[in-house]
Amino acid sequence: MQSLTVPATLESLSEIGKYVNMAAAEAGLEKKIAYRLRLAVDEIASNIIIHGYQEAGLSGDVQVFAELEEQALTIILEDSSPAFDPRSLLDRPSQIDLPLEERPIGGLGIYLTVQNVDKFDYQYVNNRNRNIFMIKRNTHAN
Repeated sequence: MQSLTVPATLESLSEIGKYVNMAAAEAGLEKKIAYRLRLAVDEIASNIIIHGYQEAGLSGDVQVFAELEEQALTIILEDSSPAFDPRSLLDRPSQIDLPLEERPIGGLGIYLTVQNVDKFDYQYVNNRNRNIFMIKRNTHAN
């Protein structure tokens, strides 16, 4: 699939979502699995836009790539905001069992993101963040 480049604005999330849905359909993923993948990508893309660009007073873009292989679909988000490895927040939040209004803000979305994909990875290459989401094509929804 051809890559997608969009401005780093919240309005671009729907376009990113459509791209992910199209890649999931091409990969033959079940709807429930495709939905989980889209949620995961949406969470990280939102964080890139809000925390990486807007809160830092920066502008830029987000590039989305889909790599379709026999065994897996990989979605890659790339951006040039300041380096941030979401894996630093992957531990199960210690206060996850508390009521929502008593939990501290931050980290839960990223933790839940990786629960929705078969593999999540992060790289920082050529001054660009690269968030990598992989779904096995033979995965069946629960």
